[in-house]
Amino acid sequence: MSDSIFRKDGTAQGVAKQRLIESLAKPDKRIIYDPYSDKFVLGASIIKLMGHKLSVWLTKKFAPGFHEHLIARTRFIDDLIEKSAANGAEQYVILGAGYDLRAHRLNLSPTLKIFEVDQLEVQLRKRSKLPKNLPNSENVTYVSVDFNHQTLKKQLLNAGFDQNKPTVFTLEGVSQYISKDAIISTLEELAELTQKTSATFYISYVDKLLNENPKACFGKGYSNAPKIAETIKKLSAKVGEPWISFYSAEEIEGLLSQHGFSLIENKSLADLNSVYFTPVGRTLSEDQIFKLEHFVIAKNKSL
Repeated sequence: MSDSIFRKDGTAQGVAKQRLIESLAKPDKRIIYDPYSDKFVLGASIIKLMGHKLSVWLTKKFAPGFHEHLIARTRFIDDLIEKSAANGAEQYVILGAGYDLRAHRLNLSPTLKIFEVDQLEVQLRKRSKLPKNLPNSENVTYVSVDFNHQTLKKQLLNAGFDQNKPTVFTLEGVSQYISKDAIISTLEELAELTQKTSATFYISYVDKLLNENPKACFGKGYSNAPKIAETIKKLSAKVGEPWISFYSAEEIEGLLSQHGFSLIENKSLADLNSVYFTPVGRTLSEDQIFKLEHFVIAKNKSL
């Protein structure tokens, strides 16, 4: 792989912050719950003092729908992993795991083997912050990859990955930060790893319309959409993680198909608003919909 899919942790901290904020909501109002997210968030004690409502309100001042977008993405993947595990998946590979804590916060079967793949320095930082006696820790294998000298396939196999077992792979919030060649290389390796069994692959991507027609990436009536789009890109670049790759739905479907995967779902907050937020009385209005990133589920076509 020419580019590492595992980069700095600035955005990982940002996502953990939104998980922390959501976890402060009342149990009957929250979409996800992450009791460990505060370990990875600077100023976590201040956020806890402010509480859920004030923290979400402040986030809306920055970009309406931003918090809900990230929480919907988190919940969408949570649902996928729980459903896959219930339907026979025996392995779960988290690509660019960062501060992902699904292995510990979801009630997953102890028979589901989990591989967290990332750079060694990120893994060491994460593990140093984790509390002791975490649920399901015995089923997690940390796989560090140096792409200057190693391949994903080799390191996974060395770590005990079984090419005969049904597997779920997730690549969350990563594709915009790396080259398209790196995505192609990743898909090639996943195709090789899953020739003998069924596989499910999740990937999120940023819509190329964000550069061509930013208003199309937000709900109707969204205020200052072009300005918000530029601000988000600039902030990401400022922490050393610029957005460099953008895709259309057709391009993503084509890439998946070329590597033996069939697209099953392509969703955004616009689709998940009524699924997740309406049932708990938190429906977003159209002018608060944030839909620049899409959430894709695909399955391999070999079986």
